[in-house]
Amino acid sequence: MAPEVSIIGAGIAGLTLALSLHTQGIPCAVYESRPEPQNIGGAVMLSPNSLRLFDNIGIYDGLKRHGYNFDTLYFRDLAGSLKETYPFGSVEKYGYSGLRVYRYQLIDLLLEKLKANGTSMHFNHKFSHVISESEDTVTWQLINGTTKTSSLLIGADGIHSRVRQYMYPDLSPKFTGMAGITAAVPTANIKLPSPDYKMPVTIMSPTHGAFVIAPQTPDASEVFIGKQKRMAEHSREGWEQVFADKEASIAFLREGAEVFGDIAVTATSDIPLEHVNVWPFYVIPKLDSWSSSNRRVLLVGDSAHCIPPSAGQGISQAVEDVVMLAILLGKGRSDKKDLGWWQQFRQARLQQILLLNARIDRRRLPKLLGSEEKDDDEQGFDLDWLYGINVVAEVERYVGGL
Repeated sequence: MAPEVSIIGAGIAGLTLALSLHTQGIPCAVYESRPEPQNIGGAVMLSPNSLRLFDNIGIYDGLKRHGYNFDTLYFRDLAGSLKETYPFGSVEKYGYSGLRVYRYQLIDLLLEKLKANGTSMHFNHKFSHVISESEDTVTWQLINGTTKTSSLLIGADGIHSRVRQYMYPDLSPKFTGMAGITAAVPTANIKLPSPDYKMPVTIMSPTHGAFVIAPQTPDASEVFIGKQKRMAEHSREGWEQVFADKEASIAFLREGAEVFGDIAVTATSDIPLEHVNVWPFYVIPKLDSWSSSNRRVLLVGDSAHCIPPSAGQGISQAVEDVVMLAILLGKGRSDKKDLGWWQQFRQARLQQILLLNARIDRRRLPKLLGSEEKDDDEQGFDLDWLYGINVVAEVERYVGGL
């Protein structure tokens, strides 16, 4: 019997991959450097393309109960006039509404399923390096010196992936020059323009960028608030200082709040320090290959690509990655041609999303003085290509056409 697949990283990508491999009858084990499951950050956005896949593995009903369900994001000007809408889901069109749910709740649901099916989970086990690959196995080592042999080693260990260093030792994530400054506040603190005011909403100012408000609990009793900021890059230590300076982040959220009206002034009036986050936007330069030369080491999610969160697709795209890969592996399709098709399909999707991100960012950031940026607001958003896809059917079609 071939040795099990080893997954490095117990984030959403790694856990979803483990659950997807189980549905394909492929044994695996997950190794996580942290001593316990991740509980970082606030809520995440999930659109129909990933919710469909979570439904397939049996956790959608739990997610729906825990999160805030919605179909539309609204873009308004400072006068309150509706300028544009951005679709994020539709039961009628795609089978699912969009969903905003806390990251830890999604992780807990995945862990519950994995525990029930007996998947091996190893916390406080930090990956060190790959020792060697053969045609059929990969031998690798943990920081504590323990050596493992696996049929595959899959890096789901994020943007600063140690697994990726094996394949790309000189590659570093690229900072985009932007960061999101966010917080969570009680909805009761906010003076809304009207009782039926529609959210999530982005209030746009040509001089101050945009102020975003999005409910993130089932009863909408708590909202996420945020602004994007152009920033210089920092060292890791420098970023730690930025993250720790909660007062500076709150000051930025309050800066110019009166421009956006009472809704922003009241939303920023009493922000709990522990609910403030700074998210620098990094990307991974397009990789030539997501698999090693012997195809025993693979990359998925942020380890292979990292896209800014502007369109709310970071997690959804990682989920598409791992579900498609698991189906290919379950059908015994892991040669160079198969993995090449998977990577090419995924990278084409990601390129479309990067273009979509750029359009959204142009709405959310203040115009640079003297800038000749073209305004494409009149184009609107047609996102059937994003939400309507069935990636399971795409893999079936590929395999059936061989």
